[in-house]
Amino acid sequence: QVQLVESGGGLVQPGGSLRLSCAASGSIFSINVMDWYRQAPGKERELVAAITSGGSTNYGDSVKGRFTISRDNAKNTVYLQMNSLKPEDTAVYYCRMIVAPTSNAYEYQYWGQGTQVTVSS
Repeated sequence: QVQLVESGGGLVQPGGSLRLSCAASGSIFSINVMDWYRQAPGKERELVAAITSGGSTNYGDSVKGRFTISRDNAKNTVYLQMNSLKPEDTAVYYCRMIVAPTSNAYEYQYWGQGTQVTVSS
């Protein structure tokens, strides 16, 4: 089994910055994609940013130029640096990882528990 633990959420003023972290532990052979999603009240969950095992990144249009995703493979951790935050960034942020627990090439997706980010003055 694999567990994802997120940290770094909180309350920040508009224009401020936060850094989210998500660390995976458990039975892990390799991790393919690591990404961040968010869900605001009354809205569907949306992709914020994704990073592949090779380092290729993809961002949602609303966060391009403001958010940066990165990963530390040695620590099985993904980060989301969020700058120039806006009130519309307020949401619960979830990390997700596509993990191969063993060398047999089967992969499974795992989700973190979510961390609240609130942007307000």
